[in-house]
Amino acid sequence: MTAPDVGRGIGNGESAAEITTTFVGLPRDSFRILHVSTGNVCRSPITERLTRHFVAQRLGVLGGGLIVESAGTWGHEGAPMESNAETVLGDFGADASGFVGRELLDEHVIRADLVLTATRDHRAQVISMGHSAGLRTFTLKEFTRLVKAIDPATLPPLEEGVVFRARALVRAAAALRGWLLAPTAEADEVYDPYGAPLTFFRSVGDEIHEALDPVVTALTGVPARA
Repeated sequence: MTAPDVGRGIGNGESAAEITTTFVGLPRDSFRILHVSTGNVCRSPITERLTRHFVAQRLGVLGGGLIVESAGTWGHEGAPMESNAETVLGDFGADASGFVGRELLDEHVIRADLVLTATRDHRAQVISMGHSAGLRTFTLKEFTRLVKAIDPATLPPLEEGVVFRARALVRAAAALRGWLLAPTAEADEVYDPYGAPLTFFRSVGDEIHEALDPVVTALTGVPARA
């Protein structure tokens, strides 16, 4: 058996409109990334705000129809993020202001074009909600592993729009999911720092940063600045 051609079905004669209308979410000129953890006060706020920050670093602004948000499977509705999470974001120069926790709702999953979860349990909970979420829901580290295996040359150039490129990236990752398995079950997990000291929060922040970097590079086509 041979691995699937991840370039097929991405740009093989289909127009951007034809591909984008196959996804559930906002109108086809936007792409919504949803980060999911448990309380939506630690891991998913860090991941949300770091994604925004790293995309803005590469593209100059967070725009082009890319929307990044987060929620929690047992979300603390209306709560601020943990102070240690704010500190971690500050370490990276990312903006922590104005964050408000949310409980994960059906409408969040329905509108999302890509769901990235902290753990496999979160991924299972999102998929169990239905809404054809299976092909667009991954743990963050799982998605990173898959993205690293995708040849950037098979993705549409950024000139065709970050939304078109992002949708092609999700399709390619989904095609590879059954071929690139995690070396261990724990390899796809980002553990919960809730209640832990700042040193552990910082280690989680570094872990999230390491996982996000290749994802944002693949989304934007622009590597991180040295």
